[in-house]
Amino acid sequence: MSFVARCLSNELTTTSKSLLLLGPRQTGKSTLLNGIFPSAIQINLADEGTYLDFAADPRRLDQVLAAAVGQQTVFIDEIQRLPSLLNTIQKIIDDRRGLRFVLTGSSARKLRRGQANLLPGRIHTYTMGPLVSAELAYAADEQALLAFGSLPGIYTEPSSKDKMKTLSSYAATYLKEEIQAEALTKNIEGFARFLKFAAVTSSQFLDIQKLASQAQINHQTARRYFDILEDTLIVHRVDAFAKSTRTRLVQHPRYFFFDAGVLNGLLGNFTVSDDRKGPLFETLVVTQVIHSVAAKDLMGVRLSSYRTEHGAEVDLIIERQNDTLALEIKATRNIGASDLTGLTSFAKFYGKPHRAIIAYQGNEKLRIDGVEVWPWQQALQEIGL
Repeated sequence: MSFVARCLSNELTTTSKSLLLLGPRQTGKSTLLNGIFPSAIQINLADEGTYLDFAADPRRLDQVLAAAVGQQTVFIDEIQRLPSLLNTIQKIIDDRRGLRFVLTGSSARKLRRGQANLLPGRIHTYTMGPLVSAELAYAADEQALLAFGSLPGIYTEPSSKDKMKTLSSYAATYLKEEIQAEALTKNIEGFARFLKFAAVTSSQFLDIQKLASQAQINHQTARRYFDILEDTLIVHRVDAFAKSTRTRLVQHPRYFFFDAGVLNGLLGNFTVSDDRKGPLFETLVVTQVIHSVAAKDLMGVRLSSYRTEHGAEVDLIIERQNDTLALEIKATRNIGASDLTGLTSFAKFYGKPHRAIIAYQGNEKLRIDGVEVWPWQQALQEIGL
Protein backbone atom coordinates (compact mmCIF):
# COMPACT_ATOMS: atom_id res chain seq x y z
CA MET A 1 0.00 0.00 0.00
CA SER A 2 1.38 3.41 -0.96
CA PHE A 3 1.98 6.02 1.71
CA VAL A 4 0.19 9.37 1.87
CA ALA A 5 1.70 12.07 4.11
CA ARG A 6 -0.86 13.51 6.53
CA CYS A 7 -1.26 17.22 7.30
CA LEU A 8 -1.41 16.56 11.04
CA SER A 9 2.10 15.06 11.03
CA ASN A 10 3.74 18.45 11.45
CA GLU A 11 1.42 19.48 14.29
CA LEU A 12 1.92 16.21 16.16
CA THR A 13 5.69 16.22 15.59
CA THR A 14 6.31 19.78 16.75
CA THR A 15 4.20 19.81 19.93
CA SER A 16 5.87 18.61 23.12
CA LYS A 17 2.56 18.08 24.90
CA SER A 18 0.82 14.79 25.52
CA LEU A 19 -1.88 14.37 22.91
CA LEU A 20 -5.18 12.65 22.17
CA LEU A 21 -5.97 11.91 18.53
CA LEU A 22 -9.67 11.30 17.89
CA GLY A 23 -11.18 9.98 14.68
CA PRO A 24 -13.45 7.31 13.20
CA ARG A 25 -12.12 3.84 12.63
CA GLN A 26 -9.79 3.25 9.67
CA THR A 27 -8.82 6.91 9.27
CA GLY A 28 -5.16 6.04 9.91
CA LYS A 29 -4.68 7.29 13.49
CA SER A 30 -2.55 4.37 14.67
CA THR A 31 -0.53 4.24 11.46
CA LEU A 32 0.31 7.94 11.76
CA LEU A 33 1.33 7.80 15.41
CA ASN A 34 3.33 4.61 14.99
CA GLY A 35 5.29 6.38 12.27
CA ILE A 36 5.94 9.45 14.39
CA PHE A 37 6.70 7.58 17.63
CA PRO A 38 8.17 4.22 16.56
CA SER A 39 10.03 3.59 19.82
CA ALA A 40 7.18 4.42 22.20
CA ILE A 41 5.87 2.00 24.79
CA GLN A 42 2.84 0.46 23.05
CA ILE A 43 -0.42 -0.44 24.78
CA ASN A 44 -3.17 -1.50 22.38
CA LEU A 45 -6.52 -1.65 24.15
CA ALA A 46 -8.14 -2.95 20.97
CA ASP A 47 -6.42 -6.23 21.82
CA GLU A 48 -8.84 -8.09 24.05
CA GLY A 49 -6.17 -9.64 26.25
CA THR A 50 -4.48 -6.29 26.85
CA TYR A 51 -7.83 -4.65 27.55
CA LEU A 52 -8.78 -7.30 30.11
CA ASP A 53 -5.39 -7.04 31.83
CA PHE A 54 -5.72 -3.27 32.28
CA ALA A 55 -9.42 -3.41 33.15
CA ALA A 56 -8.79 -5.97 35.90
CA ASP A 57 -5.88 -4.17 37.55
CA PRO A 58 -5.87 -0.37 38.10
CA ARG A 59 -2.12 -0.56 38.87
CA ARG A 60 -1.24 -2.18 35.56
CA LEU A 61 -0.11 1.03 33.86
CA ASP A 62 2.22 1.95 36.74
CA GLN A 63 3.71 -1.55 36.61
CA VAL A 64 4.32 -1.34 32.85
CA LEU A 65 5.94 2.07 33.18
CA ALA A 66 8.11 0.94 36.10
CA ALA A 67 9.60 -1.77 33.88
CA ALA A 68 10.25 0.58 30.94
CA VAL A 69 13.41 2.28 32.08
CA GLY A 70 14.52 5.16 29.88
CA GLN A 71 11.35 5.33 27.80
CA GLN A 72 9.72 8.77 27.56
CA THR A 73 6.69 8.26 25.26
CA VAL A 74 3.71 5.99 25.92
CA PHE A 75 1.33 5.20 23.04
CA ILE A 76 -2.10 3.92 24.12
CA ASP A 77 -4.42 2.90 21.29
CA GLU A 78 -8.25 3.00 21.62
CA ILE A 79 -8.26 4.77 24.99
CA GLN A 80 -12.07 5.07 24.88
CA ARG A 81 -12.26 1.38 25.74
CA LEU A 82 -10.98 2.17 29.24
CA PRO A 83 -11.65 5.87 29.92
CA SER A 84 -10.94 5.53 33.65
CA LEU A 85 -7.29 5.05 32.67
CA LEU A 86 -7.21 8.75 31.79
CA ASN A 87 -7.37 9.66 35.47
CA THR A 88 -4.21 7.63 36.11
CA ILE A 89 -2.56 9.26 33.10
CA GLN A 90 -3.45 12.71 34.39
CA LYS A 91 -1.92 11.94 37.78
CA ILE A 92 1.28 10.72 36.13
CA ILE A 93 1.47 13.92 34.04
CA ASP A 94 0.86 16.04 37.14
CA ASP A 95 3.62 14.19 38.99
CA ARG A 96 6.00 15.38 36.25
CA ARG A 97 7.65 12.03 35.69
CA GLY A 98 8.98 13.16 32.32
CA LEU A 99 6.57 10.94 30.41
CA ARG A 100 4.61 11.95 27.34
CA PHE A 101 1.37 10.17 26.47
CA VAL A 102 0.12 9.72 22.91
CA LEU A 103 -3.46 8.44 22.83
CA THR A 104 -6.00 7.52 20.15
CA GLY A 105 -9.75 7.20 20.47
CA SER A 106 -12.83 6.86 18.31
CA SER A 107 -15.54 7.92 20.76
CA ALA A 108 -15.67 11.23 22.58
CA ARG A 109 -18.83 9.88 24.25
CA LYS A 110 -17.00 7.09 26.05
CA LEU A 111 -14.34 9.50 27.27
CA ARG A 112 -16.95 11.86 28.69
CA ARG A 113 -18.86 9.03 30.32
CA GLY A 114 -15.63 7.85 31.90
CA GLN A 115 -15.51 11.19 33.76
CA ALA A 116 -11.81 11.62 33.13
CA ASN A 117 -10.69 15.03 34.32
CA LEU A 118 -8.37 16.14 31.54
CA LEU A 119 -7.84 19.80 32.36
CA PRO A 120 -6.82 22.23 29.59
CA GLY A 121 -3.09 22.32 28.99
CA ARG A 122 -2.33 18.77 30.06
CA ILE A 123 -3.35 16.96 26.88
CA HIS A 124 -3.90 18.57 23.48
CA THR A 125 -6.74 17.06 21.45
CA TYR A 126 -6.69 16.69 17.66
CA THR A 127 -9.20 15.19 15.24
CA MET A 128 -8.35 13.11 12.20
CA GLY A 129 -10.63 12.20 9.32
CA PRO A 130 -10.11 10.58 5.91
CA LEU A 131 -7.59 11.93 3.42
CA VAL A 132 -8.17 15.54 2.39
CA SER A 133 -7.41 17.36 -0.85
CA ALA A 134 -4.27 19.01 0.53
CA GLU A 135 -2.85 15.54 1.26
CA LEU A 136 -3.67 14.49 -2.30
CA ALA A 137 -2.04 17.52 -3.97
CA TYR A 138 -5.52 18.86 -4.87
CA ALA A 139 -5.54 16.39 -7.75
CA ALA A 140 -7.57 13.44 -6.47
CA ASP A 141 -9.73 11.33 -8.77
CA GLU A 142 -13.17 12.90 -8.29
CA GLN A 143 -15.16 9.86 -9.44
CA ALA A 144 -13.19 7.58 -7.12
CA LEU A 145 -13.85 9.92 -4.18
CA LEU A 146 -17.58 10.07 -4.96
CA ALA A 147 -17.86 6.28 -5.16
CA PHE A 148 -15.37 5.09 -2.56
CA GLY A 149 -14.46 8.08 -0.38
CA SER A 150 -10.98 8.76 0.96
CA LEU A 151 -10.26 6.47 3.89
CA PRO A 152 -6.50 5.84 3.50
CA GLY A 153 -6.70 2.07 3.11
CA ILE A 154 -9.56 2.42 0.62
CA TYR A 155 -8.01 5.21 -1.43
CA THR A 156 -4.73 3.35 -1.91
CA GLU A 157 -6.41 -0.02 -2.62
CA PRO A 158 -6.16 -0.75 -6.38
CA SER A 159 -9.10 -3.17 -6.56
CA SER A 160 -12.58 -1.66 -6.82
CA LYS A 161 -14.05 -4.98 -5.76
CA ASP A 162 -11.98 -4.98 -2.58
CA LYS A 163 -12.92 -1.36 -1.91
CA MET A 164 -16.61 -2.20 -2.13
CA LYS A 165 -16.26 -5.27 0.07
CA THR A 166 -14.39 -3.36 2.80
CA LEU A 167 -16.78 -0.42 2.74
CA SER A 168 -19.81 -2.71 2.77
CA SER A 169 -18.53 -4.32 5.97
CA TYR A 170 -17.71 -0.97 7.64
CA ALA A 171 -21.21 -0.65 9.14
CA ALA A 172 -21.10 -4.16 10.58
CA THR A 173 -17.67 -3.51 12.09
CA TYR A 174 -18.84 -0.18 13.49
CA LEU A 175 -21.92 -1.74 15.06
CA LYS A 176 -19.95 -4.62 16.55
CA GLU A 177 -16.81 -2.86 17.77
CA GLU A 178 -18.06 0.66 18.51
CA ILE A 179 -21.68 0.28 19.52
CA GLN A 180 -22.12 -3.23 20.88
CA ALA A 181 -18.66 -3.76 22.38
CA GLU A 182 -18.72 -0.36 24.07
CA ALA A 183 -22.31 -0.85 25.26
CA LEU A 184 -23.42 2.50 23.87
CA THR A 185 -26.93 1.08 23.49
CA LYS A 186 -28.64 -2.17 24.41
CA ASN A 187 -30.97 -2.14 21.40
CA ILE A 188 -28.45 -2.87 18.65
CA GLU A 189 -31.20 -3.84 16.17
CA GLY A 190 -32.99 -0.51 16.63
CA PHE A 191 -29.73 1.37 16.28
CA ALA A 192 -28.88 -0.53 13.09
CA ARG A 193 -32.24 0.47 11.59
CA PHE A 194 -31.70 4.07 12.65
CA LEU A 195 -28.20 4.08 11.10
CA LYS A 196 -29.57 2.89 7.76
CA PHE A 197 -32.34 5.50 7.59
CA ALA A 198 -29.95 8.23 8.75
CA ALA A 199 -27.76 7.33 5.78
CA VAL A 200 -30.71 7.60 3.40
CA THR A 201 -31.40 11.22 4.43
CA SER A 202 -27.77 12.29 4.89
CA SER A 203 -26.99 15.85 3.66
CA GLN A 204 -30.60 16.88 4.29
CA PHE A 205 -31.99 18.88 7.20
CA LEU A 206 -32.18 16.85 10.39
CA ASP A 207 -35.69 15.55 11.18
CA ILE A 208 -35.45 13.41 14.31
CA GLN A 209 -39.18 12.63 14.34
CA LYS A 210 -39.06 11.28 10.80
CA LEU A 211 -35.99 9.15 11.56
CA ALA A 212 -37.68 7.82 14.72
CA SER A 213 -40.76 6.81 12.73
CA GLN A 214 -38.73 5.12 10.00
CA ALA A 215 -36.59 3.19 12.49
CA GLN A 216 -39.64 2.30 14.64
CA ILE A 217 -38.23 3.83 17.81
CA ASN A 218 -39.41 6.68 20.00
CA HIS A 219 -38.32 10.29 19.55
CA GLN A 220 -36.10 10.39 22.64
CA THR A 221 -34.27 7.21 21.59
CA ALA A 222 -33.76 8.57 18.09
CA ARG A 223 -32.25 11.77 19.49
CA ARG A 224 -29.91 9.71 21.68
CA TYR A 225 -28.91 7.56 18.70
CA PHE A 226 -28.09 10.66 16.65
CA ASP A 227 -25.94 11.90 19.53
CA ILE A 228 -24.07 8.59 19.40
CA LEU A 229 -23.41 9.04 15.67
CA GLU A 230 -21.98 12.49 16.38
CA ASP A 231 -19.96 11.39 19.40
CA THR A 232 -18.38 8.51 17.48
CA LEU A 233 -17.57 10.97 14.66
CA ILE A 234 -19.62 9.12 12.04
CA VAL A 235 -21.78 12.15 11.25
CA HIS A 236 -21.08 15.87 11.38
CA ARG A 237 -23.74 18.47 12.11
CA VAL A 238 -23.76 21.77 10.22
CA ASP A 239 -25.91 24.26 12.13
CA ALA A 240 -28.00 27.05 10.64
CA PHE A 241 -26.10 30.28 10.00
CA ALA A 242 -27.96 32.57 12.40
CA LYS A 243 -31.30 33.73 13.73
CA SER A 244 -32.66 37.04 12.54
CA THR A 245 -35.69 39.22 13.14
CA ARG A 246 -35.40 40.56 9.58
CA THR A 247 -35.34 37.31 7.64
CA ARG A 248 -36.76 34.00 8.82
CA LEU A 249 -34.12 31.30 8.46
CA VAL A 250 -34.70 27.56 8.65
CA GLN A 251 -33.07 26.68 11.95
CA HIS A 252 -32.78 22.91 11.58
CA PRO A 253 -29.19 21.71 11.17
CA ARG A 254 -28.02 19.63 8.25
CA TYR A 255 -25.86 16.57 8.78
CA PHE A 256 -23.34 14.65 6.72
CA PHE A 257 -21.75 11.21 7.07
CA PHE A 258 -18.01 11.64 7.43
CA ASP A 259 -17.05 9.86 4.21
CA ALA A 260 -18.86 9.35 0.90
CA GLY A 261 -17.51 5.81 0.57
CA VAL A 262 -18.77 4.78 4.01
CA LEU A 263 -22.12 6.38 3.16
CA ASN A 264 -22.30 4.36 -0.07
CA GLY A 265 -21.37 1.23 1.84
CA LEU A 266 -24.25 1.82 4.26
CA LEU A 267 -26.62 2.31 1.32
CA GLY A 268 -25.23 -0.66 -0.61
CA ASN A 269 -24.80 1.48 -3.72
CA PHE A 270 -21.47 2.61 -5.18
CA THR A 271 -22.88 3.89 -8.47
CA VAL A 272 -22.57 7.65 -8.96
CA SER A 273 -25.74 7.96 -11.01
CA ASP A 274 -27.30 11.26 -12.04
CA ASP A 275 -29.93 11.05 -9.30
CA ARG A 276 -27.26 10.51 -6.63
CA LYS A 277 -24.51 12.79 -7.93
CA GLY A 278 -25.82 15.99 -6.30
CA PRO A 279 -25.99 14.75 -2.67
CA LEU A 280 -22.76 12.77 -3.04
CA PHE A 281 -20.83 15.72 -4.46
CA GLU A 282 -22.15 17.96 -1.71
CA THR A 283 -21.18 15.36 0.91
CA LEU A 284 -17.71 15.13 -0.62
CA VAL A 285 -17.01 18.87 -0.62
CA VAL A 286 -18.58 19.62 2.78
CA THR A 287 -16.72 16.80 4.50
CA GLN A 288 -13.50 17.79 2.78
CA VAL A 289 -13.90 21.24 4.34
CA ILE A 290 -14.70 19.76 7.76
CA HIS A 291 -11.76 17.35 7.68
CA SER A 292 -9.37 19.95 6.25
CA VAL A 293 -10.09 22.32 9.14
CA ALA A 294 -9.23 19.48 11.53
CA ALA A 295 -6.23 18.25 9.51
CA LYS A 296 -4.66 21.70 9.53
CA ASP A 297 -5.72 22.27 13.15
CA LEU A 298 -7.26 25.60 12.23
CA MET A 299 -8.60 27.57 15.18
CA GLY A 300 -11.69 29.77 15.34
CA VAL A 301 -13.45 28.38 12.25
CA ARG A 302 -17.25 28.16 12.31
CA LEU A 303 -19.17 26.23 9.64
CA SER A 304 -22.88 26.70 9.05
CA SER A 305 -25.52 26.60 6.32
CA TYR A 306 -27.91 29.30 5.12
CA ARG A 307 -31.52 28.76 4.13
CA THR A 308 -34.54 31.04 4.25
CA GLU A 309 -38.16 29.96 4.56
CA HIS A 310 -38.56 30.86 0.90
CA GLY A 311 -35.95 28.29 -0.10
CA ALA A 312 -32.89 30.45 -0.80
CA GLU A 313 -29.83 28.40 0.23
CA VAL A 314 -26.07 28.54 0.49
CA ASP A 315 -24.49 25.19 1.27
CA LEU A 316 -21.69 26.35 3.54
CA ILE A 317 -20.84 29.57 5.34
CA ILE A 318 -17.22 29.51 6.53
CA GLU A 319 -16.48 32.09 9.22
CA ARG A 320 -12.85 32.55 10.13
CA GLN A 321 -11.09 35.02 12.36
CA ASN A 322 -10.46 37.50 9.56
CA ASP A 323 -12.99 36.72 6.86
CA THR A 324 -16.31 35.10 5.91
CA LEU A 325 -16.83 32.87 2.89
CA ALA A 326 -20.14 31.85 1.31
CA LEU A 327 -19.52 28.57 -0.52
CA GLU A 328 -22.11 27.16 -2.90
CA ILE A 329 -21.54 23.59 -4.14
CA LYS A 330 -22.81 22.63 -7.60
CA ALA A 331 -22.63 19.12 -9.07
CA THR A 332 -22.42 20.38 -12.64
CA ARG A 333 -19.88 21.44 -15.22
CA ASN A 334 -21.96 24.42 -16.34
CA ILE A 335 -22.70 27.43 -14.13
CA GLY A 336 -25.19 30.15 -15.03
CA ALA A 337 -26.83 33.18 -13.46
CA SER A 338 -29.57 30.99 -11.91
CA ASP A 339 -26.94 29.31 -9.75
CA LEU A 340 -26.24 32.61 -7.95
CA THR A 341 -29.67 32.93 -6.29
CA GLY A 342 -28.64 31.65 -2.85
CA LEU A 343 -25.44 33.70 -2.79
CA THR A 344 -27.38 36.84 -3.74
CA SER A 345 -29.89 36.22 -0.95
CA PHE A 346 -27.10 35.68 1.58
CA ALA A 347 -25.32 38.87 0.53
CA LYS A 348 -28.49 40.90 1.15
CA PHE A 349 -29.12 39.17 4.48
CA TYR A 350 -25.53 39.35 5.76
CA GLY A 351 -24.88 42.91 4.66
CA LYS A 352 -21.13 42.74 5.34
CA PRO A 353 -18.08 42.23 3.15
CA HIS A 354 -17.46 38.56 2.39
CA ARG A 355 -16.25 36.31 -0.39
CA ALA A 356 -18.76 34.40 -2.54
CA ILE A 357 -17.52 31.24 -4.26
CA ILE A 358 -19.10 28.43 -6.25
CA ALA A 359 -17.25 25.10 -6.17
CA TYR A 360 -18.23 22.98 -9.18
CA GLN A 361 -17.19 19.98 -11.28
CA GLY A 362 -15.89 21.97 -14.22
CA ASN A 363 -12.25 22.55 -15.09
CA GLU A 364 -12.15 26.33 -15.63
CA LYS A 365 -12.07 29.26 -13.26
CA LEU A 366 -14.89 31.73 -14.01
CA ARG A 367 -16.33 34.94 -12.64
CA ILE A 368 -20.07 35.59 -12.99
CA ASP A 369 -21.65 38.79 -11.64
CA GLY A 370 -18.92 39.18 -9.03
CA VAL A 371 -19.05 35.54 -7.90
CA GLU A 372 -15.93 33.40 -8.22
CA VAL A 373 -16.46 29.97 -9.79
CA TRP A 374 -13.71 27.43 -9.12
CA PRO A 375 -13.14 23.73 -9.82
CA TRP A 376 -13.82 22.33 -6.36
CA GLN A 377 -10.31 21.17 -5.47
CA GLN A 378 -8.83 24.45 -6.65
CA ALA A 379 -11.46 26.25 -4.57
CA LEU A 380 -10.31 24.43 -1.44
CA GLN A 381 -6.70 25.27 -2.22
CA GLU A 382 -7.59 28.91 -2.90
CA ILE A 383 -9.30 29.33 0.49
CA GLY A 384 -6.49 27.61 2.37
CA LEU A 385 -8.13 24.26 2.99
